[in-house]
Amino acid sequence: MTGKERDFGLGASVVLTVASAVLWGVAHIAVERRKSGLALMAAYLLMLAGALTVFTAFSIDLLSLAVQPRWMIGFTVALIVVAVLWSAVIVWSFLLVRPPRSDTAGRVVATVLTVSLCALVVAPTAYAARLAYISRDVVTTLFTPGDSSAPILADDPWNGAQRVNFLLIGADSAPGRPGVRTDSMTVASVDVLSGDTVLFGLPRNLEQVPLPKGPAHDRFPWGFTGTGPTNPGLLNEIYQYGNDHPEVVPGVPKHRRGSELLKQTVSGILGIPVHFHAMVDMKGFAEIVDAMGGVRVTVHQPIVYGKYREGLLPAGTRRLSGAEALWYGRSRTDSDDYVRMGRQKCLLNAVAKQADPLTVLNSFERLAAVTKRFISTDLPQDLLPAVIDLSQRVRDARIRSLSFVPPLVNTAAPDWQFIRRSVRDALRERPRPHRAALAVRPQAAGAARDVVSLNATCR
Repeated sequence: MTGKERDFGLGASVVLTVASAVLWGVAHIAVERRKSGLALMAAYLLMLAGALTVFTAFSIDLLSLAVQPRWMIGFTVALIVVAVLWSAVIVWSFLLVRPPRSDTAGRVVATVLTVSLCALVVAPTAYAARLAYISRDVVTTLFTPGDSSAPILADDPWNGAQRVNFLLIGADSAPGRPGVRTDSMTVASVDVLSGDTVLFGLPRNLEQVPLPKGPAHDRFPWGFTGTGPTNPGLLNEIYQYGNDHPEVVPGVPKHRRGSELLKQTVSGILGIPVHFHAMVDMKGFAEIVDAMGGVRVTVHQPIVYGKYREGLLPAGTRRLSGAEALWYGRSRTDSDDYVRMGRQKCLLNAVAKQADPLTVLNSFERLAAVTKRFISTDLPQDLLPAVIDLSQRVRDARIRSLSFVPPLVNTAAPDWQFIRRSVRDALRERPRPHRAALAVRPQAAGAARDVVSLNATCR
């Protein structure tokens, strides 16, 4: 090094090293290495411009890339490369402008500063790389690659379908009760272009449910009747029945038997194809809400909860913890299954609207851990980018609801034809702003008043 390159006091060395960390090349220009200094500046500005463009103009695409494992690997590698290069520039700049050998104390201070600057660069990139690794781990654990029944096309991932239907299942595997009961079953029918969504709620206690053609229907030709007095044959028993009796769902992998039988059954009830399902354990739902920092809902009537009525959710708009949200969606004290179903849809709506990207990012690791433990789905990996894109449309669209509960439906002897006609009418109706009810052609007395917009009942 030349004398000029070493002729800096502690103050100048600190200023130039910090400046070079903020804008590459400053120290090089200070020691008259203009070509390398300008080259570093240009590289830094191009990198910064590229990052700003990606994070502003292509933010939605980034969400799609976050659920593609190969992109996560590339992103992790890129972050490591940037961190190493940035740290190298800081160290290089320090070596050019460090205090002379005679200033031992100055050299120590400048060295400590340089190490600290490198740590400031490495720490956030290491954290981002960790998030990328966790995201990849969740995707590869929860979703099976190449699991779709038809190829996923970039220009039309839904293969010509106008609507895609998701079965959302809330499962309760409480201690002391064998098996899993699907106490919350909702089909979300989403318009793939507009995001218009209709939620179809099915009560857990529907009886005489027709099973899909094949071995299941052959065993119960007049509708599902269960396995005995302790299992009287309700809709919420079908999932566990499929798991326990593989012969009624031949050719289906062990971990998919119950969900596949339930999907086919719900499809037959509603008269629409159920394309995918997602099931969350009730305990997992509470942890998801806690990871989000709670969920804000309006409690219209005080809700008593607990086995011994030990808790109370007072009326009013408030932010509920995970445990409170779980009781809000589960409690039947002083109410019934059908009131509970309405509250469950309010919760689904609130979580969908309040799970913004910043909230998800802040709680990403915790949400990822909960997701792996408590959620299962048959969505294929290749379809995830399209689902992310669709979810953005759903957030901006109106969500409506139709629940098949008394007096609209007699759960002990349901009118399956009426249910299917009501579903067709609901899907034909286009949402209208400022309207409090979803117009469905009444097929029975009082039908129209029981079909209420989710937005109207959950405010």
